Amino acid sequence: MIPVSLQPEPVDFDVKVRQLGRTWLANNGIALNAAPPKGSALPNYWTHSNKPLWDAYSGICAYLAIYFEWATGASSTDHFVAKSKHAGDAYEWNNYRLSCLGANRNKNKFDDVLDPIGLVQDKFFLNLATGEIQANPALGEADKEVAGKTIIRLKLDSAEHNQMRAKHFVRYLRKKDEESLKELSPFVWYEAQRQGLL
Repeated sequence: MIPVSLQPEPVDFDVKVRQLGRTWLANNGIALNAAPPKGSALPNYWTHSNKPLWDAYSGICAYLAIYFEWATGASSTDHFVAKSKHAGDAYEWNNYRLSCLGANRNKNKFDDVLDPIGLVQDKFFLNLATGEIQANPALGEADKEVAGKTIIRLKLDSAEHNQMRAKHFVRYLRKKDEESLKELSPFVWYEAQRQGLL
């Protein structure tokens, strides 16, 4: 995971998502800052912004820091503050994180994950040979604990994720195409740069 900058909301977001959502909540007596009643199914107006979200973040998963194609159908909108906690945030652009399906499912409604938006640089380090991720050893104990929980919750240290990152670096080594590495695997690119391997 690397820092992500919040991108401007689409010009039609307020009309197509926020206002529709807020109207539905008001009509159903649900406060913006309240949890929806149990069993309540919030209308998924946010799907109107799925493609604009992918475009705004250049197809880079906020949690895995890898590029994925829109055509694969692997995109999802993660609500960083879970819909089950604050109904109004279900319809707010600044609460959306572009996510691969797996990362979104792993995060679920849990709130023990670091937010990529506003994340401080160098919270996580990579072993580029193995793809393994770890919290920066120089972090204080509290920061290290939160980073560790994020790794566990999102399964960032799974064998599959480690293998994927290692492959990205090996592919770079074959052709030394730094620009492609930066576009397709920005975390691996950043770590390779930080470690003086580019």
